[in-house]
Amino acid sequence: MRRRPDYLAHVILLFGVLIFIFPIWLMFAGATQDAGAINRGDISLLPRLSHLGVFMRALTYNGGVKGGVPVWHMLLISLAMALAIAAGKIVISLLSAFAVSFFRFPFRQVAFWIIFITLMLPVEVRIIPTYSVMASLHLVNSFTGLTMPLIASATATLLFRQVFVAVPDELVEAAKMDGAGPMRFLVDILIPVTSANLAALFVILFVYGWNQYLWPLLVATDPRYQTVILGIVQMIGVDQLIQWNMVMATTCLAILPPVLVVVLMQRWFVKGLAETDK
Repeated sequence: MRRRPDYLAHVILLFGVLIFIFPIWLMFAGATQDAGAINRGDISLLPRLSHLGVFMRALTYNGGVKGGVPVWHMLLISLAMALAIAAGKIVISLLSAFAVSFFRFPFRQVAFWIIFITLMLPVEVRIIPTYSVMASLHLVNSFTGLTMPLIASATATLLFRQVFVAVPDELVEAAKMDGAGPMRFLVDILIPVTSANLAALFVILFVYGWNQYLWPLLVATDPRYQTVILGIVQMIGVDQLIQWNMVMATTCLAILPPVLVVVLMQRWFVKGLAETDK
């Protein structure tokens, strides 16, 4: 018997979509309008299609700050930072989980629980000591200082460990009988098994790295290392009349990379989350 569609569920979902889409639509429409009109509160919900060139102009906009870098440069810094953080977290977490799952060494469980306990420490607690270490190593205002303190992830280590402990012992013994060493076992067997989890984690960690604000605010005082998130905040904090159309256009450009990553990897992302739940 064919089930009737659940219209109430569809209405609730549509309402939720509208709630999320409306601010983005308002931002897109505001980007195509005059800055003075926006400052007066005279903003229309209909975009002016003749003013779509504002997005190209926004790429070269420096926020109205003397010595500021253009938006395209901020986007590149944010992209490089997000990719470095996502890749670094995955590599370190994968190797850490591999070590605590398959190697037998003293205090193995202690090492895992120390990693796990770091989940209970918020970033704000660690940020001053971390900044002190980066300053002592002369890594402030450098790409290394911008990314290195953020590439360790206890969450990703825990998720990989949960996948690895589910690997049958027979598979491990078969790999040993075939003469596979630890790294070959990792590369040829474990990584293919966890490919969906890798994709899901990459999406989550890329968005995490892209949206970083507090750490870049402290360590990137040089405009050359300014991320697009910091650039948007700087545009709003200028003394002169705020160019709201440029701010909104820059914000639209800033949300495109994470949205593209989520859309392009949606299938693997959902599959990875489903397999993680199992």
